[in-house]
Amino acid sequence: MQRTVALLGRGRGTVRNQLFAGGIQDTADVHEAADVHEAAEANDVADVNEAAEANDAARTVGCLRETFATGRTRSLAWRRRQLNALRALLTEQTPALTEALRRDLGKSPVETLTSEVRLVTNEIDHTLRHLHRWLRPERVPVPAALLPARARTVREPLGVVLIISPWNYPVQLSLAPLVGALAAGNCAVLKPSELAPATSAELARLLPRYLDQDAVTVVEGGVRQTTQLLEQRFDHLFYTGNGTVGRIVMTAAARHLTPVTLELGGKCPVLICPGDDLATAARRIAWGKFLNAGQSCTAPDHVLAIGDTAGALERHLAEAVRAMYGPDPAHSPEYGRIINDRHFDRLTALLGHGRVVTGGGHDRAARYIAPTVLADVEPDAPVMAEEIFGPLLPILRMPDLDTALAFINAHDKPLALYAFTTDRRTRRRLLTETSSGAVGFGLPNAHLTVPGLPFGGVGESGLGRYHGRHSVETFSNAKAVLDKPLFPDTVRAVYPPFTTAKERLIRRFM
Repeated sequence: MQRTVALLGRGRGTVRNQLFAGGIQDTADVHEAADVHEAAEANDVADVNEAAEANDAARTVGCLRETFATGRTRSLAWRRRQLNALRALLTEQTPALTEALRRDLGKSPVETLTSEVRLVTNEIDHTLRHLHRWLRPERVPVPAALLPARARTVREPLGVVLIISPWNYPVQLSLAPLVGALAAGNCAVLKPSELAPATSAELARLLPRYLDQDAVTVVEGGVRQTTQLLEQRFDHLFYTGNGTVGRIVMTAAARHLTPVTLELGGKCPVLICPGDDLATAARRIAWGKFLNAGQSCTAPDHVLAIGDTAGALERHLAEAVRAMYGPDPAHSPEYGRIINDRHFDRLTALLGHGRVVTGGGHDRAARYIAPTVLADVEPDAPVMAEEIFGPLLPILRMPDLDTALAFINAHDKPLALYAFTTDRRTRRRLLTETSSGAVGFGLPNAHLTVPGLPFGGVGESGLGRYHGRHSVETFSNAKAVLDKPLFPDTVRAVYPPFTTAKERLIRRFM
């Protein structure tokens, strides 16, 4: 980018010099030249600002490296203090965060508490309970040929990490990775999403008040600020979002050989098998799908209804939506809104591809789309072409389990796969014949609330894992340590020259 800016700057300078060193023939030329001159000056100012921001990014990372070099983030006491301070932020500032999330996404206070605040405080509590044990050196056996000796792995922090968080759960998906980064003893830059501006502003305001300002920095802004951060050398990049930007992040990381965690998404299918309690299944699917107005990476994306289950499921889903959000969800305080006009337009363009069972209403001014169930959807319909990430739930009829499994395996590996079935053979086939980041039997979304389970995708749905111990492992290096005393020098058997006796010992013990 800096090379491009320099080239553009030279080009504008050349144009400017030619205009004002050459002959200007008339008044129109004067006005045109003045306009060009003003535009060139504006571009030069923009270049200066961009260069200044790039310098700010470099200084930010440099200051964090200086902090890390002091060694103070390595102590267990420092790590625990930061985690307790982060917990205090979440509990003491819940009203401020709730208001910010209401402004950005229309989230209700209870939804904010359950899906944003409590999920992170539970993660902190779990980490605080187990951190000392997770950081303890782990002994490993030593081959007989090296005895006497001891071997162990020791966890060390990586250094300075960058966390780029999304807009859909802007508190949870910013702070849950930060829990792991701090628990592992790192310094961190947090880049919240500019698409949730109220929450981004609150995080930028609150985090310096509670956490070590020399070790944790919040950088606000859009694409330009993110690009400038990605030009810096970090020791780990943690990104949550879509695959398109994920590839950009991975390309930036490759320049510095920086390890990455990519938490992406995908089309999470739900299997409905004959013989299940469809009423309960419908309530759980509706809850998982329409939470946060469907803007969840783990939300059910579509339903694969096996056999003759589709008709009854449609009725139960309509009843479940009515029971949760009332006859008109637009007036329900529990139902959220679409993040912005661009996503609203993308989603409403998908409404015409299927028979509307319930919902379908929308209001662009309010960024409202009703919880919508679509039936008789064809596998090649536009609504099935990409992750929906909104409150539209297509139902596809599948004649049997084999067809459903073939459909799943013909597409990218999902972040999660859900199934409602009590049949052991069906469950076993789902586990062994499909690949996904997670499998949930009987309940969508909930696996990410279990701190002991790894959370992440596979293939197009992501790279790497976090939560609980897996977060500490992601943000640290497992350093191998071998300790062999100088006496007795049992290694003499492998020193040259190799006598017949040495060769016999080598062949026998190595």
